[in-house]
Amino acid sequence: MSRTRKTLFAIAFCALGSWNAVLAQGTPSPVILQIDVENLVNYVDDIADPSKLATAGSVTTPSTPLNFYTGLTLGDIVAVNGQSAKGAFVGHSRQINLRPSPTPGQAVSDVTRTVAADQFFEILKSDGTPIGTIMITALAGTGAAPPGAPLAVNQGNNAIVGGTGAFLGARGQAGQAMTAQTVANRVASMSEDPANRRKGAGGKTRFLLTFIPMFMPQIVVTAAGPAVVHAIDFSAITAAKPAKAGETLSLFATGLGPTQPGVDPGQPFPSSQLLAVNSPVQVTVNGNPAQVLAAVSYPGSVDGYQVNFQVPAETVPGMATIQVSAAWISSGPVTIAVQ
Repeated sequence: MSRTRKTLFAIAFCALGSWNAVLAQGTPSPVILQIDVENLVNYVDDIADPSKLATAGSVTTPSTPLNFYTGLTLGDIVAVNGQSAKGAFVGHSRQINLRPSPTPGQAVSDVTRTVAADQFFEILKSDGTPIGTIMITALAGTGAAPPGAPLAVNQGNNAIVGGTGAFLGARGQAGQAMTAQTVANRVASMSEDPANRRKGAGGKTRFLLTFIPMFMPQIVVTAAGPAVVHAIDFSAITAAKPAKAGETLSLFATGLGPTQPGVDPGQPFPSSQLLAVNSPVQVTVNGNPAQVLAAVSYPGSVDGYQVNFQVPAETVPGMATIQVSAAWISSGPVTIAVQ
C-alpha cells in the first residue's frame, strides 16, 4: 500500500468517530424497493391426508371453503428497482375476507381486507449470490393502501418487521401496485407437486416496499472534503487537480454491508486480503450510472470500503454530484470538481 493511500485513510477514518456519532442521532431516509415477482401460485390447504401433499404431477383445482382456510403462496423474484435479480417470495396466509357489506361466508368489518399473512422476500443477485431477506406481516389482498405509502401502491396494508443480510433490522411498510400487467395468482390444491410450479401458468405482480434501513452507505467526508481521489496516485481531487471524464476514481465509504467472504459483526476486515462487497454496488455521477470496477473492504478497518469507478464520458466540466448505493440503498450526495 502506498504512503499516500495510507495517509488518506488515516485522515478519513480518524474523522469517522465524530461523524458516526452525528449520524447515529438522525433517522435514515426511507428507501423504496420495487420488487417484481412472477410464477405466483397460491396452494390452498385442502388436503386432510398428509401423505397426499405435493404428490399430484399435473395442474390441480382446489376445493376452496368460503372462508378461514389457510394457504401458501410461492413465487420467483425477477427484478428489483428494474435491475435483474433472483430470489423467492413466500407468503403464508389465512383467508379472512373482511367486508363492510359481506356476502354469506365473508366476515363483517369496517375495513376491506382479504387475508392475514406473513410474507418473505429472499433476494439474490442475478448470479445467485444471496443479498438479504425482508420479513413482513400483512393484512393483504384487496383494500386501500395505508396513508403515506407510495402513490403507485393500491392494495395491501403490510408492515416490514425485520430483515437479514443487507436488510438487517429493516422497518417500514409495503403493498402491491396492481396494474394492467398484473396477472392474478394461480390457485392450486396442496396436492399439487410444487416442483412443477414454473411449468404451469402463474401470477405476476409488483410489490413496493418502503423501508427504513438500520444503516446506509455514506461517502466519507474529511476536513479536506469528500474522500474521492484519483485512482492512479490516490491524490485528492481539488479545483487545482480536478477529475476528468472517463477517468478512474476511488471513493471511500461506510455502510456498504456484508462482504464475501464475511467477517463477524463489529470485527475489522482482514489485512491480508480484499473482500468483495456482497450486495450490488452502484455509483452515479450527476445522476448518470458510472461503471463500478471494484467494491471491496478496506484492510484493517471496521465498516470501511473502497469503490473504484469510471467517471462517465458524458460528464460535463464543473462540480459533479457523486452518490454510491449498495443493495439499492443510496448514500447522500457529495460534490467534486470535474474538468
